[in-house]
Order: sequence, then C-alpha cells, then structure tokens
Amino acid sequence: MAVTLTDVAARAGVSPATVSRVLSGRYRVTEGTRGRVLRAVAELEYVVDGPASALAGAGSDLVGILVNDIADPFFGVLASAVQGELGGAAGPGGEKLAVVCSTGGSPARELDYLTHLQRQRAAAVVLTGGAPADPGHARALAARLARLTEAGTRVVLCGRPRPDPPGTQKGAEQEGDEAEETPPQLAGRPPAAMPPVTLTFDNRGGARRLTGHLLALGHRRIGCVTGPAGRTTTAERLAGHRDALAAHGIADVPERTVPGAYDRGSGYDAALELLRREPALTAVVAANDTAALGVCAALRDRGLRIPEDVSVTGFDDLPFSADATPALTTVRLPLREAGARAGRLAVGRATAPPGGVATLPAELLVRESTEPARSGTATVGGGRGAVSGRTGSGRSGG
Repeated sequence: MAVTLTDVAARAGVSPATVSRVLSGRYRVTEGTRGRVLRAVAELEYVVDGPASALAGAGSDLVGILVNDIADPFFGVLASAVQGELGGAAGPGGEKLAVVCSTGGSPARELDYLTHLQRQRAAAVVLTGGAPADPGHARALAARLARLTEAGTRVVLCGRPRPDPPGTQKGAEQEGDEAEETPPQLAGRPPAAMPPVTLTFDNRGGARRLTGHLLALGHRRIGCVTGPAGRTTTAERLAGHRDALAAHGIADVPERTVPGAYDRGSGYDAALELLRREPALTAVVAANDTAALGVCAALRDRGLRIPEDVSVTGFDDLPFSADATPALTTVRLPLREAGARAGRLAVGRATAPPGGVATLPAELLVRESTEPARSGTATVGGGRGAVSGRTGSGRSGG
C-alpha cells in the first residue's frame, strides 16, 4: 500500500493539513515544522499526489535500468538488450523511454535512484548485476522494491538475488545511511501484489565447472583473482571455485586467493601478487574476462607464456574474449538473452517464470588459454621478465 499524507503527518507529529501546507509551499510554516515534515517525506519516500497522479494513471513511459558501471561491457550488454525490447513495444503502453542509472557500485546511490524512479512513477525498473552482500542494504532494498510494486511499477532483477520481503530478513543490525526501518505506518500491511521477477545467473555452478576443468587438466596450484569483497557475485563465484577444489580433495590455500575488481588493472596487480606469493602457479582463474586480460598482461611482463607456462580463465564470455590472444577459456553467461527477457518482462510482454524466479545456465567454453599442466616449473624472479627454466613447448601465448 502506498504511503499517504496521513502517514507523513503521523511520522512528523503534525496534522495532515500542515503537511499539505508545507508541500504546497504557499503557506508560512515555522522552519522546525517544515524540517520535520520534509524529513518524514524523505524517510517514508512519500510521492506527492497531484497532476502527476492523473498522468500516472494513463501509464508511465519511463523504465529505469540500474547498472553498476555502464562502461563495463557486462552491464553494457545487459542494458542494451533491455533497452532493445522497449523501443516500439507493441505491448501495454506502447514504446517506453529507458533511463540508465549508473550507481558506481554505491549501495546508497542505488537506493537513491530507486526513490527517484518511484517519484517519477516509473512503469518498470530493471536492476542488473550482483548486489551488496549486506543485510542492512538488503532490508532497505526490499522496502524500496515493495513500495515500487505497491505503486504498480514492474520490478525485474536481472543477475542478482531477490531480497527477502520487508520485515523477514535476518542478520546483522542495520547500520549507517544504507539501513532502513520499516515505518510503523507500514507495519502489518499486506505484501506487494507484484513481487519482483528474478532472473539469476548460475555463477556458482559456472565457477565450479571452470575450476573443475583446470583440475581435470592436472593443475593443482591454481591462483584465484576474485571480484570485490562484499558482493554477491564475488561470493558465488568464489564458492564455486572452492566447491571444485573440495570435490577433488585439494586444499583451499588462502594465499592463492587475491581480491580485486572486475577490471584489467586489478587483474594485473592481483596476478603479480599471486606470483609473489607462489611463483610456481600453473593456472589462474580470474573474476571475469576483463580481469583475465590484466592477468595475461602481468604474466607476459614476467616472461611467462599462456597457456604453456600458466593457464588463464575468465568468466562471462564478454564480446572480446573469443578474440583475445590466446582466446580465453571462460564461462558463458547468457547476458544478451537475459537482458532481452528482462526487457520483455518489464513491459509486460513475457510471462513470469514459476515462482517468479528463473536461474539461467552457465556454459563452460574451452578455448586456447588453457592446456594440461606441465611439470618442472621453476621460480619467477622479482624483476619484470625475470623467469628461469620453466619447461613447456608449443605455441606461444602471445
């Protein structure tokens, strides 16, 4: 149920008439009263009624697409595929206007964008990519999504888990500005009639198959470049990697895991750190294809060949991965298909999966950047290109 003027008045400790005076701006109100009312409006995310309501009744043309970084090919492919389903839509409401919101990975910014989209009475919202693995943010996000769906906005989660409904999350206490209480005025109200539709990727299964591929090739000293800490995608892919190690009876050595970001620079730095910790590594699994390019560059700068000396894998099967030198062994996520399906769901031209959740498959693609492990590896020196006596012959890794 949408927040009402009465809810705002109760939160601010004033009458509904006073709230109306503050919001209209046409009456004199003390600064203290004005401040309390405006704080209550922000806390409850109250959407002011008025002429916009009549326009919203005819159906909004706005669809918000939230991405972590629009410059990241992962998000670019998803956003492009979503938007491709909005133009000239023959379904309910006709053509929609896509607004892409790049959060920069900030949980607070993500919540702010959702509030703005609610105030604009967006027809639909598509959230892409992983989520912060933080119980406080999950509670705040669930509350935002509940208010959107209660107001009639379709919500589609593409590539991220669905948060529990407001009031059901368990875990740590809420902290800071990213946490949010369920207001007393909303307690006990029925759940949203249109819960978010969720399209998730099998990150864990894909990572398990990827590391399993390296183990089947005889690799036992495998370095892991993870994504940033505190993200669901990072946790899922790292769990899959560890699943494969455990299934083959291989110890998970903490020194062989280095966190990073999903970019080339982080992959480069993490690979150097892995070589410093364990110069005899025979393989590296990277957080994604972009980080894998950085890993490959670092290995080459140390005089190592790919895959003869060190096998390298990526994740996602981004558009450039097949054209890299050597072509990357990776896990293909159906990014374009997922984005297109999310777009159709957003405009009501697709049927939601049973239970509102669908897990999309992850496919192992074996290319030229991996081969069987060789014996007799030697030690990498401290300087650039300082490597001695690694065995291995065959094609150059570039």
